Amino acid sequence: MRNIAYGVTAALAAAVVVAELLHAATLLIFGLTALALIGLAWVLGQATESLGVHAGPRIGGILNATFGNAAELIITIFALSAGLTTVVKASIIGSIIGNVLFVLGASLLLGGLKNGTQTFSSTIAGINASMLAIVAAALALPTIFAATLPGTPPTFLSIEVAVVMFVLYILYLIFYFRSPEGQAAGPEHEPQFGRAASFVLLIGATAAVAYVSEAFVGALEPLTEEVGLSELFVGIIIVPVVGNIAEHIVGVQIAYKNQMDFSMGISLGSSIQVALLVTPILVFFGAFIGQPLQLVFTPLELGALAAAVIITGFIALDGKSNWLEGAMLLGVYIISALAFFYAP
Repeated sequence: MRNIAYGVTAALAAAVVVAELLHAATLLIFGLTALALIGLAWVLGQATESLGVHAGPRIGGILNATFGNAAELIITIFALSAGLTTVVKASIIGSIIGNVLFVLGASLLLGGLKNGTQTFSSTIAGINASMLAIVAAALALPTIFAATLPGTPPTFLSIEVAVVMFVLYILYLIFYFRSPEGQAAGPEHEPQFGRAASFVLLIGATAAVAYVSEAFVGALEPLTEEVGLSELFVGIIIVPVVGNIAEHIVGVQIAYKNQMDFSMGISLGSSIQVALLVTPILVFFGAFIGQPLQLVFTPLELGALAAAVIITGFIALDGKSNWLEGAMLLGVYIISALAFFYAP
């Protein structure tokens, strides 16, 4: 089955190259690139996981943390280079609420329906929820600054906030990997590939993601004009789903197997990684290429983020979850998606 998946992914990547050379319709290129990125994100995850098994649990954890959002990071780097700052900023919020509301919600719903009430470490979950609250404050304050001082561009403030967030991410990793409760890992198994093959596959998949991401971003702007979707909706919903769907599926599958600590580590940990690692990288990169990324968001974006953080905090409080809590998270995500769909 995995060999078939590898073959389909390779075929989709090749189809993207052909469609680009033939200057195919925008909608076709967008569809092919989206499907190819989903497959390549899965391949990237397989290569990272295999290399992590060879390297041991601690290094493997760092590799998974580093490459967990690689596909989305590459997509947003190309989008930022193309000047699509609205899409990039929306993808930051979209990734956070997507992981917290959609992925965690689906995990709690399906896991709860199969296993009943599930338990997890309230200590680690509480730390993750607290870190998300800090993230919400860090992303909101530059917006408040821009609103209260309209003549003052918050570019330098955004860079300083990004530095603080990056430092917090390093401290978060140190705490997580030194904590006994932070050593939880997935089920042990033999690596799919040898060490060298895993590394080669990782490099090759990353290069393929970079090429397909450029085509994907190139189709975004024409697509928004042809179909009538707003850049806000594309960034909030479409980009995070395409970049992270492979990781999302794994999180839900693990919850279904009643491994809630690992599942919550994927959903909440990925949100924190987007906020504290991917966001600073994008801010620094934007300043470097002359496309400053100001951390100024719309009230709708910050409202959705605040709702996600508050609800997650309540769920993480007691170290227990059930299917109804998952349904509630999914309900809030659907409401948010509808609001962003109708936003101009």
